[in-house]
Amino acid sequence: MDALKPWAETVAHLVDVAMGRASADMVVRGGRWVNVHSGEILAGHDVAIAAGRFAAIGPDLSYAIGPSTEVIEADGRYLVPGLCDGHMHVESGMVTVTEFARAVIPHGTTSMFIDPHEIANVLGLTGVRLMHDEALTLPVNVFVEVPSCVPSAPGLENAGASIGPEDVAEAMTWPGIIGLGEMMNFPGVAAGDGKMLAEIASTMRAGKTVGGHYAAPDLGRPFFGYVAGGPADDHEGTRAEDAIARVRLGMRSMLRLGSAWYDVAAQVKAITELGLDSRNFILCTDDCHSGTLVNDGHMNRVVRHAIAQGLKPITAIQMATLNTATHFGLEREIGSITPGRRADMVITSDLVALPIDLVIARGRVLAADGKLTADIPPYDYPDTAKSTVKLGRTLTAADFEVPAPAGANAVTVRVIGVVENQAPTKALVRSLPVEAGNVGIDPAGDVCRIALVERHRATGQVVNAFVSGFGYDRPCAVASTVAHDSHHMLVVGTSTRDMELAVARLNEVGGGVVVYAEGEELALVELPIAGLMSAERAEIVAGKAAKLVAAMEACGCRLNNAYMQHSLLALVVIPELRISDVGLVDVTTFKKVSLFVEE
Repeated sequence: MDALKPWAETVAHLVDVAMGRASADMVVRGGRWVNVHSGEILAGHDVAIAAGRFAAIGPDLSYAIGPSTEVIEADGRYLVPGLCDGHMHVESGMVTVTEFARAVIPHGTTSMFIDPHEIANVLGLTGVRLMHDEALTLPVNVFVEVPSCVPSAPGLENAGASIGPEDVAEAMTWPGIIGLGEMMNFPGVAAGDGKMLAEIASTMRAGKTVGGHYAAPDLGRPFFGYVAGGPADDHEGTRAEDAIARVRLGMRSMLRLGSAWYDVAAQVKAITELGLDSRNFILCTDDCHSGTLVNDGHMNRVVRHAIAQGLKPITAIQMATLNTATHFGLEREIGSITPGRRADMVITSDLVALPIDLVIARGRVLAADGKLTADIPPYDYPDTAKSTVKLGRTLTAADFEVPAPAGANAVTVRVIGVVENQAPTKALVRSLPVEAGNVGIDPAGDVCRIALVERHRATGQVVNAFVSGFGYDRPCAVASTVAHDSHHMLVVGTSTRDMELAVARLNEVGGGVVVYAEGEELALVELPIAGLMSAERAEIVAGKAAKLVAAMEACGCRLNNAYMQHSLLALVVIPELRISDVGLVDVTTFKKVSLFVEE
């Protein structure tokens, strides 16, 4: 792929095309120009493209058409800027950056702002560099944020690698780095933690954007301290008051609609009902698995959803284009159909339903009628990025038993409570029976086992606890090496034998997600790259993921996107209760707590 030249190096040619002294490479004729700067929709406009950039937009650019100019008839359809995802994690799609791009380009996404902190927790800065370098090979814009919290909560978990201020400072010199990834250690920032503040300072000195992650409902003094620390945006809000508080203090409020996070509807009321300035709101996905990408869409899905919540179409589009570009200091490069910007554009027949008829990126047609038309070759990862599952010993069913206190007939334990369609969990307390000296489960009360298996340093360690909300009603187990953020192996089940089999299978294939029931493997998604990603095409991974969902349903689970909920049960930076290799963690106090509750 030819590299896109900077605007400064193409100025003379762009001016010549705009003035009619040179022919355009492409002219799109007779479209309705969706102008995100003025908020207008202007019928009967042409767009001239040269050197991968927009040269001119006007009611008649026939003068820019030469013998070799590619002419595309818009036939009155809408000309929309290429869509931008302001915050996302490629690894959640279970595919590489290349395969993620292949999946989302037909949906109109031409710019992504990715935080590869998943691979960073397994492979450190080396893993970040792998994804950064891959991103630079693509025909769309993939901007990378340096992961800020690896591990996400020092002292409460141990990841496979770490990233510090020196690493952040080094990465800020890389060509594709746009800023610092979500600063998840919000208590650390508020408390003046030196490491967190040093990472922020390195980003500020580089003139780049600091990403935010404030996952607490307290909008008082801790929030004030966090914002003063420098994070410029936040996607962890779930309530209208969250969005309002962020915007009032000068942050950009990112409203997310991922595979399992439905946070737009409540927060968009800040605009639709309270009239806050929409320029300070951005749409994003955060986490989308491959099934959502292949079957439902990407940023086009988010825009459609935002419109359904009462936003004007032009406003929702601004929140997925210009607002995002402006936030990252790229409004002179992307986010609008205006002269000099990268020629990223979507042609659609309906601004509300948003069918994606044609996708142009950097002046080249990449997709038509929902299908990728460009040849984007696969990207090879080195062997060093594979074989990352290291258990240290063979685990048996007995490793997933929880010994009860001597003489007890029943025990009271802390239980992680899953909240459907949201990232937070509930800290529950339940009474469980004791069977043959071990704590039993309560299928009727929807309480089953959860175990975290250390997989980075071959320690053989297993931490056991209990979880509620999945609804499993038969002997089964679901195991995954995708377990945000430290990505140990996470196993949820009702049968210790099936838990044993699931762990052994993932160890055999080098990582992934697997479902066992009554000793039989029901579904498997192999993820050999860091135990997080597959090199297969997104549609193949989506097919395997669909079998995974069906297998979880066959075990009694009725949660929407249950796998995504499963993968977050070790995320010790979002309240209330999580599991880590350290033990059970109360994320409201950021302290380890006992599994047993003393009467």
